[in-house]
Amino acid sequence: MKTTIQDLAGASVCNGNFECLYIAFGSKPCGGPWSYLVYSTSIDTLKLTNLVDTYNQLEKMLNSECGRISDCAFVVPPQRLECKNNTCIAIY
Repeated sequence: MKTTIQDLAGASVCNGNFECLYIAFGSKPCGGPWSYLVYSTSIDTLKLTNLVDTYNQLEKMLNSECGRISDCAFVVPPQRLECKNNTCIAIY
């Protein structure tokens, strides 16, 4: 499922017609996402959002059921997004 999500987001392109966006991806055992996934509106964003929501919920459930642990470092979202060579880039 993770690969499907990453492939979908990776297929997106940006230019003057498409907006770059990001979404919290994954669920750390301490709370919060593992990372932020960058994509553009050139793809089916509703499909991506639904897949990511399901993935995040499943990972959260697995964390709880399996007693997983992680660092509790806060992962900051991108400060802004830029379009370079038709690819959305996160700027931190």
